Amino acid sequence: MGSVPDSPVVGEGRGTSGAVTGRQLPKVSELGDLVRFRRPVLDPVERRLSRSLSIDDLRRVARTTTPRSVFDYVDGAAEAEVTARRNRQAFEDVVFVPDSLRSVADPDTSTVLLGQHVALPLVFAPTGYTRMMHHHGEVAVARVAQRHGIPYTLSTVGTSTVEDVQRAAPGGQNWFQLYLTNDTDLNRELVDRAAAAGFSTLVLTVDTSVAGSRLKDVRNGLTIPATLTPRTFLNMARYPAWWTNKLTTPPVGFASMRDFPGTSADVARVLFEPGLSFEHLSWLREHWNGHILVKGILNPADARQVMALGADGVVVSNHGGRQLDRTPATLDVLPSVRAAVGPEATVLLDSGVMHGQDVVAAVALGADAVMVGRAYLYGIMAGGERGVERAVEILESEYTRGMQLLGVRSTAGIERRHVRGEVPGSAPM
Repeated sequence: MGSVPDSPVVGEGRGTSGAVTGRQLPKVSELGDLVRFRRPVLDPVERRLSRSLSIDDLRRVARTTTPRSVFDYVDGAAEAEVTARRNRQAFEDVVFVPDSLRSVADPDTSTVLLGQHVALPLVFAPTGYTRMMHHHGEVAVARVAQRHGIPYTLSTVGTSTVEDVQRAAPGGQNWFQLYLTNDTDLNRELVDRAAAAGFSTLVLTVDTSVAGSRLKDVRNGLTIPATLTPRTFLNMARYPAWWTNKLTTPPVGFASMRDFPGTSADVARVLFEPGLSFEHLSWLREHWNGHILVKGILNPADARQVMALGADGVVVSNHGGRQLDRTPATLDVLPSVRAAVGPEATVLLDSGVMHGQDVVAAVALGADAVMVGRAYLYGIMAGGERGVERAVEILESEYTRGMQLLGVRSTAGIERRHVRGEVPGSAPM
């Protein structure tokens, strides 16, 4: 018979190789390196934001801090919301093809937009009623944009004026989104005030000849003028902090149109102009010396036409799905619009951007940069100015990491070949 193995020593065990492993009680000093508990965060806003690792996390927080009608105003879209879903699906369907064995040390996320250096290919889109979401409002968004070296676009229907934004972010790249109306004097006043405040770029929105039908807003009574239902009012009552901030700060309204005669409903009727045409763009080009981008372009022929009339570029946008439903996803038409205007024109993409990798995809398919709206609005609802800051941090981190994992070290290095397969409107690889 062979020899009998020694009996195992008490307190010892065998590894997979059969070697005897000694055991011992851990030293208290060693436990600190093995187990570290997260320090408690007493500030509730900071606690919410520190636990938010994605824009979707900020969205979930926003749902808990804001009345349902206000959240639905941001989160919702027109009709059956088909377009909004298509926007997101298009980004989710992107397949990246990374390069290997390329140094991605010291990544450079910057780019150049309209002759200006920006820290990453991101622009804060214009959004209406921002102080309804949080009393910090547009000036907070402008300050965050200035700190991060990206442009901010103030909406004509914003709750702060161009003068407010200029005072809050005097060193920022401030743009103004314009709704051209049938009131020439009003148009001239808006343009002249933007110029006097030092705004560099006008973004002319062209997909709002009539108002889209946003059914959630109608059901909630969040209309112009407001017709709140008892259910909506009772839901709002559950958010005392939101109410307190609204009651102790200036009333929410169309700040840039404050002196316009009539009610808010009268203002809305002026802003949605069924007669908007290419002639309006020609008038604007004559009266504005800065850059002009035309927002709401989905048709390559329209893109060529506005460039011929003196625009500096276009924003491929379907208004985040909030106007005409059942339009194509902006990412799907981006390559054909880029092909139509050529490589020198400025092309931005808007609608559906919720992740830094969405920015990578848009740049690969022809965009110079993207606009984000809902993403930072979720942030401001979650935590005011700090929430907007957190939204930018998340997007910037995701973009930088996505770029590096793609095998490129700069925004300029992202190319069409980094996205697999045929995309509508573009040539296959």
